[in-house]
Amino acid sequence: MTNKNTHPYFKEFLLTKTLFITIISFLLSISFYSQENDLVLKSKELIYSNPDEAIKIANHILTTSPKLQDRAFVNLLLSKSYLVKGDYNNATIHAFDDIYQLEEIDIHTRIENNIIKATLLRELYLDRQSEEYLKKASLLTSKLTSEKELFESYIYLEQINMLLDRLHTNEAMTAITEAEVIFKHFFKKNSTENRAFILTKVRAYNTLSKYDSAFVYIDKTLNLLNVSQENNLFEKAIIYKELGHLYLQKKEYKKSEETLFIALRFAEILDNPFLLEQINRDLAISYLASNQRNKHKTYNDVFLVLNNTIEQIEQESVSTFYNIISGQQEKQLRTENLKYNNYLYLSLGVSLFFIVVGMFILLKSEYKKKRIKEIINYLEISKNNFIKVSPKPKQKSKRLIIPKKTEQSILLKLSHFEKSKKFLNKDMSLAVLAGQFETNTKYLSEIINNHYNDNFNTYINKLRINYIIKKLKNDSNYINYKISYLAEDSGFATHSSFATVFKTIIGMSPATFISLLKEETKKNKNTNE
Repeated sequence: MTNKNTHPYFKEFLLTKTLFITIISFLLSISFYSQENDLVLKSKELIYSNPDEAIKIANHILTTSPKLQDRAFVNLLLSKSYLVKGDYNNATIHAFDDIYQLEEIDIHTRIENNIIKATLLRELYLDRQSEEYLKKASLLTSKLTSEKELFESYIYLEQINMLLDRLHTNEAMTAITEAEVIFKHFFKKNSTENRAFILTKVRAYNTLSKYDSAFVYIDKTLNLLNVSQENNLFEKAIIYKELGHLYLQKKEYKKSEETLFIALRFAEILDNPFLLEQINRDLAISYLASNQRNKHKTYNDVFLVLNNTIEQIEQESVSTFYNIISGQQEKQLRTENLKYNNYLYLSLGVSLFFIVVGMFILLKSEYKKKRIKEIINYLEISKNNFIKVSPKPKQKSKRLIIPKKTEQSILLKLSHFEKSKKFLNKDMSLAVLAGQFETNTKYLSEIINNHYNDNFNTYINKLRINYIIKKLKNDSNYINYKISYLAEDSGFATHSSFATVFKTIIGMSPATFISLLKEETKKNKNTNE
């Protein structure tokens, strides 16, 4: 009798069944990865138009995909989406995920990740760290054989934005001109990147008060945007915000308000507090200038709330960054020590790490305290110490010969000017002051350069910063005022320009200075008690 398990028909049945199951599994696998790829593409498309939906899709993929490369790319999408929303804390968490430290991650993904890190850190005023990640991106880009020009343009763009944000406008213009030559053919084929570079030119001309030129280039940006198939709400919000700001500078308040409302609509969809803050600030200024007090108050109140929100976001994000980096350094240290399976070296290494971190924190704290004491004492000794007491100018041939009597007269007038509060006038300029002194701008500029080793703008900015620091030191109410009020009181047009100039001259942000001043005041009070 033949065993059914050995019957040839039974063997054929088993073979057919196995083959059928294998084919079904293969087809299901293809279907699964096809669906996953569709989700990735969908998330990528939604980043700049509906970041919330992009985040939902990306998080779903993150929980279902086992592949390292997929997880790295999805983290990239998440960091971009959160960046568009102005959620820098979550953007930092995903941008600095441990997965990007793995060499097996695709080089293109790692380059883009380093550029996003640089952008985030620039927004958080961690300039040195931002430059480090941009250098990493540049080094990896040099190894590329494909898409090299694309990533080089991204790196150039980030460098230009850093210069513009820190008000190094002339350097930025030089870099923009270089980029136009280097990427001339690339820009013809890539309108998205071309728009981004043109927008930097708008920002530069705006900062230089060359508003007509700025309008020319923003029109080019809008024309490129209108023919684009992309629904990039983030870019639209930025472009219309810049256009509204230009109209505001030109005192065309009606057009400014109309344009800013377009930008506001896009920014509200994205729920980006940084864009909303800037737009509400310009609307408040526009309504104030057009004597619409009620509307000014409405938008100014919103601006102040958003300003506080932004400060909290920045502080939280910086803390998250340092915690992640510290954690990654610890993990890297442990991994390297475990390779040698040497507990002693591991213990010594961890101990040394914590000692170094502790010393770093201690030294940093002491440095801050020492810095604020130096500034306070510095200003108490002589309010014009950093203006009048300066190194002797280097011997050089004078370009302009000024009569001695005229020079002494202008110096005397400058002395009286410094003792007045006229430098707090927002409209103060070289031409205005020269008119008040009944002299020409060349004489005045030359004398300031020769006797103070500063150009006119730096001279005025130092007087204003000197004034506000004295107020902070001598009037206890000023410590509790908003940064925006301090900026306005000291003659600056915007909160951001005040913060940038303050940090450039003093070496720390206004918020940090006030925090340390409060500590110093509290310590002195406890000592006296």
